[in-house]
Amino acid sequence: MSLSPAPLGEAVAAQAFGPAVLLTLTSVLALIGYAWVGLLRASALPGSGAVRRPLRSVPPMAMAWTAQLVALVVDIGGYGLGTPGARFGFAPALSMTIWLVLTVYLVESRFLPLHSVRRVLAWLAAAAVVLAWSFPGESRPAAASPWAPLHWVLGLASYGLFGVAVLHAALMNRAETRLRQKQPAAGGMPLLQLERLTFQFVAAGVGALSLAIFLGWWFTPTWRWDHKNLLAVLGWLVLAGLLVGRRVYGWRGRRATRWLYAGAALLLLSYAGSRFVLEVILQRGAGGVGA
Repeated sequence: MSLSPAPLGEAVAAQAFGPAVLLTLTSVLALIGYAWVGLLRASALPGSGAVRRPLRSVPPMAMAWTAQLVALVVDIGGYGLGTPGARFGFAPALSMTIWLVLTVYLVESRFLPLHSVRRVLAWLAAAAVVLAWSFPGESRPAAASPWAPLHWVLGLASYGLFGVAVLHAALMNRAETRLRQKQPAAGGMPLLQLERLTFQFVAAGVGALSLAIFLGWWFTPTWRWDHKNLLAVLGWLVLAGLLVGRRVYGWRGRRATRWLYAGAALLLLSYAGSRFVLEVILQRGAGGVGA
């Protein structure tokens, strides 16, 4: 006995009600936690210019970080939301990137003085949660290759690694500016340590992006030089060129960070920018696995 369209639609809506409530609840909890952390001010250690993270920021940050992860799993996985297969779009990609950057920050901040960027990251994460909540992504067609999920994971990993590299580059530029102005350090990492970490994350990101591009080219029946692929390859060329320039010509300082910012911007436009145009401006859905 087949169900009529109306009862079938009601069944799908009822099945999606629970996960939709969970998605809303976790998004709200993440937003509250990040806003709480963003409103807290760091206090200065007595007798020094160093700053410390208020202990009362730890529970809301942990709550927000966990809630954002659950929201991403429910949203991207499409579990029980009435849509077959995974869902993805520009906003979940940005949210996942910020979440990965925040994850690295939470690990590093236990060993290194990175507390000065805590509030900035909290507000960026809050904005990413709002975007992902407002534009939760669309159902994607079934992958044409078993390698497609690995391609997506590597692409997201490269986004996160380059996001962390950009964060360290910004800290490096600020430390260099303070050094040139002969101002005391504000409890940050030494300049050479920041520079070394920045290029380590760039190298890891280039490795992940290289594998992602190769897999995308390999399992795609007909490779298309569309905006997404063209910008991704251009971003790879810029960032790989940065590593070559660093190795051969010793690039460092603002010249190196300009190359990093340019490459990261190209990658941001590659997927998130292309999907934003398709989903928001042109109001078009996912056109394929590589879309």
